[in-house]
Amino acid sequence: MSRIAFQWLVPVVLLTIPGCTRMPGGIAPSNIPLAPDGYTRLREVKRSDCKVNLLGLIPVSGSNYTADAMDEALEEVAGAEALIDITVERVSKFFILWSQTCTEVRATAVSVP
Repeated sequence: MSRIAFQWLVPVVLLTIPGCTRMPGGIAPSNIPLAPDGYTRLREVKRSDCKVNLLGLIPVSGSNYTADAMDEALEEVAGAEALIDITVERVSKFFILWSQTCTEVRATAVSVP
């Protein structure tokens, strides 16, 4: 392979490789104060809230809020009043023309009698 072709190939390959990161955001026992046995477990939930940027700088979609993801997780289960065993992660994906940042919430939905 000629040296000139190699000099063009390396930057092209590096520019087309997407990147992805996953960072822990936090862990919480619940989103409201609960008595140790004062609730009924319903089921596991997972929701996310995402934001897309064009060229990594220009926002082209809505916001990226943890509270929105938690609200959607609560709405996923009928009768759910709280979340327990909450884990939050931030996921970022980078491409040439756009990037996406999401906040993922995983928890257990519960009802409070």
